[in-house]
Amino acid sequence: MRTFVSILMLSLAGSIVAQSSAQSSAADQLQGAQQALLHDHIDEALSILQSLPAADSHSPGLQRELGRVYYRAGQLEEAKAAFGSAIQDDSNDREAIQMEGLVLYRMGQQNAAIPYLERVRQWEPGSNADANYVLALCYLNAHRLDEARTAFARQFGMPADSAGSYLLLANMLLQQRSVEAAQQAKKALALSRSLPMAHFILGELALQEDNIPRAIQEFDAERQINPNYAPAYDRLEECYLRTDKLEEAQQALIRAIALDRSDTDAFIKMGKVLLSKHDVQTAIMYLKIAEKMVPNDFTPHVLLARAYHLPGQEGDARREADLAEQDHAAGQTPLQPAK
Repeated sequence: MRTFVSILMLSLAGSIVAQSSAQSSAADQLQGAQQALLHDHIDEALSILQSLPAADSHSPGLQRELGRVYYRAGQLEEAKAAFGSAIQDDSNDREAIQMEGLVLYRMGQQNAAIPYLERVRQWEPGSNADANYVLALCYLNAHRLDEARTAFARQFGMPADSAGSYLLLANMLLQQRSVEAAQQAKKALALSRSLPMAHFILGELALQEDNIPRAIQEFDAERQINPNYAPAYDRLEECYLRTDKLEEAQQALIRAIALDRSDTDAFIKMGKVLLSKHDVQTAIMYLKIAEKMVPNDFTPHVLLARAYHLPGQEGDARREADLAEQDHAAGQTPLQPAK
């Protein structure tokens, strides 16, 4: 007859084996979910993880994997909760901390994302480009401009107080159509008077404000510093066209095209300028080049139809109008005449 001690030992052994088996099963399922996610089988991965018993909800790595699946599926609220649980289970889970920051950023909660992404930067200051870039954007959106400049400078491998770092910040602010870009561009120029692109940014801001004389001044300054930069001439053309200075607009476009013959818009703009000058045949030449460059774009056909109509070449005008309609057929808005 078995003693009480032997029976107890057998019972404990059985319990340990059962627990080990359950842990093994949870680990196997977690690995299966990881494999499914690796092959983009998101629904399968989610089904596997959600089928685990509640007792396994805090198995090592489970909540982090759930968060990854939810994130890939675009279910950000669920991803946020899962990564938050993973961090509660392990306060040093670096991947969960990074992903929590990225999820919060995608949810528009930039201020909340910053502490998580700052922790990632402390751990891996130079190895996680994505987290560093998002952290810089968070600083930018929170108007913490000095920290944003430092973060962008780190991202691009330059000193935080250099002219280039101020220019980087100015460019990022310009993309947000922020007037604060001007202040940063001026700081860049104060550090380096011959810095390319700073005057261009100031010109863009002036153009946005319809301050054409100021825009011309800045784009011309950019042209003198950076004579090989085609967009500076393109913007000068736009300024001249707004003030009906057709000769100056044409000269600017000639230079832009000479520097970049792949810029279809420059050929189209030249066609428009020449039509405004009633130089129909030269306009047709530029527009036909544009037509060949972008055969499925209706805009060159619309302008060619107008160009052929002016000297009374109605057959050619009709052909181009038909081509414009065909290229525009997939669109949902009515085709408008080119201005």
